[in-house]
Amino acid sequence: MVLTGFVALYIFMLAAFAGFEIIGRVPAILHTPLMSGSNFIHGIVVVGALWALLNASNLTQQIIGFIGVLLGAGNAAGGYVVTERMLEMFKPSTNTKSKE
Repeated sequence: MVLTGFVALYIFMLAAFAGFEIIGRVPAILHTPLMSGSNFIHGIVVVGALWALLNASNLTQQIIGFIGVLLGAGNAAGGYVVTERMLEMFKPSTNTKSKE
């Protein structure tokens, strides 16, 4: 399947609009679970970048695909690190010093 520039731009604009509308209506209490969901979406981005890299036909496309895989993987890994740090804030403290 070959996408023309206008079709690809149309899909990008629809995805950006849908993402903005969905994220904009999320209450603050749900931001941590939403972060986990966005990490899943970053995984899909990595799969798409891998597909683009594997179907690249010249060096320029291979470089762009490699950069896409690299940035997508870094974004997904960083998202999991940030989510873990955010969840650590909600765990009870293990500091149990006795008062004497």
